[in-house]
Amino acid sequence: MTKKVEIRDILKYKYPENPMFNPAGTAYVYNVAYADEEKNVYKRDVWAVKEDKPFQLTATIDASVAFWNSDSEVILNRKKPEDEKSEDTELFSISIDGGEAKIWAKLPIALGDIKKVSDGVYAATVQIEESDPDAYLDDEETRKKKQDEKKKNLDSDYDVYTEVPYWGNGQGVTNGKRNALFIIRTTDDAEKAPESRFELKRITAPDFSVYDFEIDGNKVVFAGAKATKIPDFFCDLMAYDLEKDEVTTLYDKHDVGFEGFFVKDGKTFVFANDFKAHGLNGSAYLYKVENGELKKIEGYEPTHSRGNSIVGDVALGGGRQWRVLKEDEDIILYTISTIEDHTAISRITLETGKVETILDMPGNIHFFDIVFGRFILGYTGPDSLPEIYVAYKRDLEPVEIEDQRTYTPSGSKADLTQISHHNDSMLEDVYVAKPQRIDYESEGLVLHGWVLLPEDFDSDKKYPAVLDIHGGPRCVYSEGFFHEMQVWAAKGFVVMFTNIKGSDGRGDEFADIRGDYGGTDFKNLMDFVDAVLEKYPAIDKDRICETGGSYGGFMTNWIVTHTDRFCCAASQRSISNWISMSYISDIGPYFGPDQCGAEFGRWFDTDHTEILWKYSPLKYVENAKTPTLFLHSDQDYRCPLPEAMQMMQAMTVRGIETRMIVFHGENHELSRSGKPKHRIRRLEEITGWFEEHIK
Repeated sequence: MTKKVEIRDILKYKYPENPMFNPAGTAYVYNVAYADEEKNVYKRDVWAVKEDKPFQLTATIDASVAFWNSDSEVILNRKKPEDEKSEDTELFSISIDGGEAKIWAKLPIALGDIKKVSDGVYAATVQIEESDPDAYLDDEETRKKKQDEKKKNLDSDYDVYTEVPYWGNGQGVTNGKRNALFIIRTTDDAEKAPESRFELKRITAPDFSVYDFEIDGNKVVFAGAKATKIPDFFCDLMAYDLEKDEVTTLYDKHDVGFEGFFVKDGKTFVFANDFKAHGLNGSAYLYKVENGELKKIEGYEPTHSRGNSIVGDVALGGGRQWRVLKEDEDIILYTISTIEDHTAISRITLETGKVETILDMPGNIHFFDIVFGRFILGYTGPDSLPEIYVAYKRDLEPVEIEDQRTYTPSGSKADLTQISHHNDSMLEDVYVAKPQRIDYESEGLVLHGWVLLPEDFDSDKKYPAVLDIHGGPRCVYSEGFFHEMQVWAAKGFVVMFTNIKGSDGRGDEFADIRGDYGGTDFKNLMDFVDAVLEKYPAIDKDRICETGGSYGGFMTNWIVTHTDRFCCAASQRSISNWISMSYISDIGPYFGPDQCGAEFGRWFDTDHTEILWKYSPLKYVENAKTPTLFLHSDQDYRCPLPEAMQMMQAMTVRGIETRMIVFHGENHELSRSGKPKHRIRRLEEITGWFEEHIK
């Protein structure tokens, strides 16, 4: 008998993360995350692969891969839940040839990213307090005294904010905290204790924040900017020479923001954006950095986005999104790209801007690494959970993409060799609904979406349905396995989802809905529902539920104040009032005005209250009739809790059936990486709300 996808299955899934080749390309390692329901946390094991045969390296240490220290030695970063507020870092060393993990370093710093420069020399980002930037130099007694004082302050009944943003989603209070560049060196005495074997040196000024850094020979190239009281989207590019012990400026006009930069053999390239054409969500152009100037690479056009914009709920941690290699005389950037409704791996020749798509298939390539023409990647397909796969560049032909509006990827899972099998048993004898594509037109746009049909779908019966709306708005749905949607299909719902105007993968003009929130996008959704009902008349039009989170939460609030065609709705981590959101959210001061159509750079000296209110669902709450469930988290600083509170209260006092669930200790990522029990409760609440209102 065929089994069904259950809500609690998400506790059983394994989540591969961050595959990373050793320097010789002879082996690689990756993490496997999994839920510990009893402790309500996720734990991580490390796996290694030699000759395409995976084996488990760790089982009890609960650590993540940091970097390769040699072809056989891996450095791991362990952060225990009980040490969440600790400013110390423990690094462990383990050999893929056998043996237990051993303590490698105890560092008196809050370590961010760390990369090897040369034997015994490492570069890292470290979070510091601007008011006490050299706390890492304190002796043990002073350090303990300061930590005790900070603990008292953490338990105090007040905070002090002096800058915007003063908090960050998933980071807590960020006021006065900076990311500094550090150089870490091993001492000559290998017999020293782990806490005294390393020398640390801060490179950047106390008021400078480093956004990212790369290694090129004996230089560390880094992007960042001096901290300001209000958000500053522009950055500068610097290089630290370890031999000369000096910092030089590569670009300091401070008139663009970087989406990424790449260094190889002394050459530096950046993807930079002045945000004027399409606002903050616009794509960056490719430039070469020469003599303090940015030289535009004319052959490059950002027709689709670099990076992964797919939303889903079966991937926890991240991994490499790009890698720069030297091939013959060319410097090549391999990068994940979002194209229409899936991710692919593209090859960009940086000197010319030539773009070739070489690994292109339905679903979601989460991350990858490449050495000597061999790719390792994490992938989720329409009927599979994430696993680690291998592909070879020699087997891949460049793909021509003529029209992204109607493009269907030509590749398939056959292009890959599956290496890991952590989730194979989860879908054995389980009904997995296959995405059924529906093409439609709306507001002059050629669009498509999908439906998931319940098992043994019978056109002579009547079915309830769910419309699911993604966040972003510059994100996309793919055909990759989506747990919550499969749960609803297993419970007898027809599930529908689509990529409307504002979504990623089709260029900036398509993605740009500034000053049109609730306009073309809303009409696209309603036309999609009409197209689905026309193709599947077995759907009961009086029993259609609707849900969405973040931008999808905004759209849910907009929908219930502009139509009563849905029998119920579930609004998740939503926006109801662009005025309050703009003055509370960690991204609000710029994102709110930008998305509502304000001129770039004039957010702080112009009163946009009227335009912000125009696009606020709360303004139209008198029209609401739909029973609505609100789900929010009290540490969501992206779309803060008051957004749900305002909408819920406004609807309740008007006699509309509402219910609000507030998850404590969670942030904007609840549905994707929230605590296991909270993710279960969230999906139970939404599903129960739907089932109650289709009776």
